[in-house]
Amino acid sequence: MRRDAWQLINFERFEAIPAALARPRGSATARILARSEWLLRRKSDGRFLAAVGPARALVPLDPAGRRLLRTLRQLLPALRGRRPADTLPLVSMHAALAELAVPPDYGTQRGLALVAEPRGLAFAGVDRYRRPLWLTPGAARGWRRLQAAARADGVHLDAISGYRSHAYQLGIFRRKLARGQTVAEILAVNAAPGYSEHHGGDALDIGTRGEPPAEESFERTAAFAWLARRAGEFGFTMSYPRDNPHGIVYEPWHWRHRDTAAPRRAFSVAAATPPPAPASPA
Repeated sequence: MRRDAWQLINFERFEAIPAALARPRGSATARILARSEWLLRRKSDGRFLAAVGPARALVPLDPAGRRLLRTLRQLLPALRGRRPADTLPLVSMHAALAELAVPPDYGTQRGLALVAEPRGLAFAGVDRYRRPLWLTPGAARGWRRLQAAARADGVHLDAISGYRSHAYQLGIFRRKLARGQTVAEILAVNAAPGYSEHHGGDALDIGTRGEPPAEESFERTAAFAWLARRAGEFGFTMSYPRDNPHGIVYEPWHWRHRDTAAPRRAFSVAAATPPPAPASPA
């Protein structure tokens, strides 16, 4: 599979990624993936389930993959060709929110809507930790152009994270609940599953060399000053400035791409200009 054709193919419980991007832990799995085109893995925990060869031959990678073989085989037709630009249904997300006891008026109170996951995402390079970065095709193009323009101006930008699945966000909540935190405590620092802009594949957290990830101190860097001036040229705006109406803490690192063909809510870059002195997060 050509690098420029790499994509993540999304299903409700599983996802397919190019086998060349997988990081197998065992030599046996590595040998199988070296001869394969796709890796099928479970979204809830990232578990490798099966490899798919050039002739669409399905090779289970562990007992769970063997148990799910019939289900996984039904996904194979979707691995052919480019993904449509539509999204996955949100039915299961409503059930998950009820299970977690997220207040039913959470979205209304925060002014947030549920964000559906795209069926297909484009490979946008790697993030700071050398993990594949997945974004919508438009956001991927915008990110490459943004990064290149910053580099030409002597500014280093790196991605901290891009697309995150509903299952990933659910896992955060379940782990914190298991440690004894309440839903209210978790919602103070994490968006409820289904409500994160990262689910849509057009938002990413941006950092710069020598700066810790996702910290308010990012606003005092040359990278942030450059973004405040230039990000809008490439379709990016900062989502959560100080005192934003969603009750989300100030996130100078979180930027979202907006396709002009499909405008979506975003704050202006002008709002991203840092104040003379840092203030407490909202």
